[in-house]
Amino acid sequence: MSDPELRDYASIIDQADDYVEPEILPLPLDAWHRAQGARMVEFAGYEMPIQYEGIMAEHAWTRDSAGLFDVSHMGQLVFSGEGVAHALETVLPGDIAGLGEGKMRYSLLLAQDGGILDDLMATRLPDDQPSPFSAQDVEPEAYDPLHPSPTASGSFYVVVNGATKYDDISYLIEHLPDDVTINILEDQALLAVQGPKAVEAIARIIPGVDGLVFMTAGAFHWNDVPLWISRSGYTGEDGVEISLPAEHAVAFADALLALPEIKPIGLGARDSLRLEAGLPLYGHDLDPEITPVMADLGFALSKRRREAADFPGAERILTQREHGPATKRVGLIVEGRQPAREGAEVIDETGATIGRLTSGGFAPTLGKPIAMAYVPLALAAPGTRIEIAQRGKVHTATVTAMPFIPHRYVRAGAK
Repeated sequence: MSDPELRDYASIIDQADDYVEPEILPLPLDAWHRAQGARMVEFAGYEMPIQYEGIMAEHAWTRDSAGLFDVSHMGQLVFSGEGVAHALETVLPGDIAGLGEGKMRYSLLLAQDGGILDDLMATRLPDDQPSPFSAQDVEPEAYDPLHPSPTASGSFYVVVNGATKYDDISYLIEHLPDDVTINILEDQALLAVQGPKAVEAIARIIPGVDGLVFMTAGAFHWNDVPLWISRSGYTGEDGVEISLPAEHAVAFADALLALPEIKPIGLGARDSLRLEAGLPLYGHDLDPEITPVMADLGFALSKRRREAADFPGAERILTQREHGPATKRVGLIVEGRQPAREGAEVIDETGATIGRLTSGGFAPTLGKPIAMAYVPLALAAPGTRIEIAQRGKVHTATVTAMPFIPHRYVRAGAK
């Protein structure tokens, strides 16, 4: 990959405009990344690896085998207290109260007008055992992630984006009742292992992890180190995300890398992988001006919540859902070999700007450029041809359904 292409991929390190961090912080694995030969860049206030042996090679390895991603910059939060599920539903549009123990849900932190402040994952923690994030010993066999029991109380583990986590925390403190406690898990690392061979490999050192299915989670142990593991990720591949005490991150990363299926993967390949999977990136494809309907994330609006219309911005969002938004996020296949990048303009026949690209790059799996864009609803149907203006040149693209490549999640009943 050439330096200009690498610089284009490095654009993912741009942060949300309203995020300010006074210093660049090291991750728990900072020295480990450097010892592996990583090229480090600043992202969300941290020094993070953008690549090791090369973005294209790392992308292909993850699609074919398994890649290790350090996502410890993400915000890990635990919410507890009286009425915590109902409280979270005042800022999220999903059915949080209906989550069973060890079950996860993708959701959106909404502003009062329905704009998206962040996207996140929320998991109900089990009630009948100590917190997996405390120093207390957790018996791994005490919780069966395949047969969790529903509960109306309990605590929730929430993972938010690194670039927005401090703004998210401020917003949640302001809008949640005083009865709800927010614990910030600053001493936890977060590692993701993604790819078709990820779970099979990890199960050799963490027995039972292959019992999880997509969007479930549970407590496990490795060498007496407590782990909270979810079968989830943001590449479109099967895989897991693992929260563990930061003091054990280096030893655990070494153990993962000792598995021949696993190699370390940087931010560059993480971006191209999630783009092929059609997954939006906050601060690029999502922002406070965008609603869930505009972003084509209507699945995050649970049926019960739609019927009750009791989430922030419900009137605006439900009106868009019924009548259609003015603009909508779509996938694009770009003709030729030149990728169209974030910031390029969608233009009409007169050259007037009618939309914008929010993500774009070369798709290694497809061997062609792809992009995401917001376009007028009339142009959002798959098969529609549009024109893109970038650096004085006009490119032709075709709207296509997302994901660009099929997701390979292992769901319940499919094992």
